[in-house]
Amino acid sequence: MLPLPPSSKTVLRILRTEGAMTHKDIVNRSKCKSRTVRYALKKLKERELIIAKANLHDMRQIIYQNRIVPPQGTGMAES
Repeated sequence: MLPLPPSSKTVLRILRTEGAMTHKDIVNRSKCKSRTVRYALKKLKERELIIAKANLHDMRQIIYQNRIVPPQGTGMAES
């Protein structure tokens, strides 16, 4: 597996620390260009490191969040 681009690492770190966000929120928080964030999100989705879901308050937007994987041996299922 190839390493993640720096922009993807930045976006993943932001989602882990800040929680779920829209594309616009990530652009504002990361200070990256919109196109760069879009590419970073694409790479993270390809590796199944994040989840994209509909924003129930505004169906035109998508909310991105970190995919939480429980530690091995806890017996907890992923939701």
